[in-house]
Amino acid sequence: GMLLLDVENKCWSTDMISICGIEGAMLPRLYESYDKVGCVLPDVAEELGISDDTVVAAGAGDNAAAAIGTSTVGNGRCNISLGTSGTVFISSDRFRAVSNNALHAFCHSDGGYHLMGCILSAASCNMWFCDNVLRNGDYAGIQDGIHTDKLGDGEIFFLPYMMGERSPHNDTDATGMFIGLRPDTSAEDMLLAVLEGVAFAVRDNVEIAKATGIDITESTVCGGGAKSPLWMKILSNVLDISLKLPKAEEGPGMGAAQLAMVASGEYGNLGEIAGVEIREVITPDKDLVEKYNNKYNKFKKIYPSVKSLYKELKGCE
Repeated sequence: GMLLLDVENKCWSTDMISICGIEGAMLPRLYESYDKVGCVLPDVAEELGISDDTVVAAGAGDNAAAAIGTSTVGNGRCNISLGTSGTVFISSDRFRAVSNNALHAFCHSDGGYHLMGCILSAASCNMWFCDNVLRNGDYAGIQDGIHTDKLGDGEIFFLPYMMGERSPHNDTDATGMFIGLRPDTSAEDMLLAVLEGVAFAVRDNVEIAKATGIDITESTVCGGGAKSPLWMKILSNVLDISLKLPKAEEGPGMGAAQLAMVASGEYGNLGEIAGVEIREVITPDKDLVEKYNNKYNKFKKIYPSVKSLYKELKGCE
């Protein structure tokens, strides 16, 4: 993330070292996330009441650890998180650069690589509409008023860029937007558009990953948004993939523990312990997939059409 790393070759970039006017010796040694980097210092071990031969693993960031904890290990595995923001994390066996920095291309904590898209507003869009507009915090109750026969048919679209957008647009000026409102539009119609808009934003990132040659047929899903059966039905059909809902929510913590297990020698590699118990699988419906394909093809035309307006609305040239 600091641009000093030659990600593909997993070494410090000699070009960047030269540009920055520093020496390679100034930079720390590089490790895989499951590597042992040392042991707990004696004074720390004494304070914590643990042995001073306790192994310390290199570890990983939150999304990379969550990927391990949700078994997103190996080529083409995917995990989608619908929290305040949303992430699409796709593991890969090789480095795949994406033009225009539409997706992050980083090393993965399983020893391979990954692509990651991040949308800045996901479940927070639902919270905003229910809390601030409808003034009703009963999220599940409000969604009960949405008839499933309306899925994919509505003419209302919502751009979920409430805080600008990161992936794939990289546009800090972007804002949220409803399009298609009419006098007979109901609150449920607008809420459905919000849920669909976030799902379409997720698909924007998945489509870019597919263009690199990764075949995505299923994904685990975690985060608050995964608690909504309606939203999961929408997302499965928008992406045309099966969604697996883990039984436990300890993805990042579990992933960190699994990395530590390998670092301490309890297991030879992550493949021996990667796995997650699934409580439910959501599968797409052929007819609904077709409806959402048609609606997504309209959705993806909206942002390019209004992009130039965002700067004007902010008074920028």
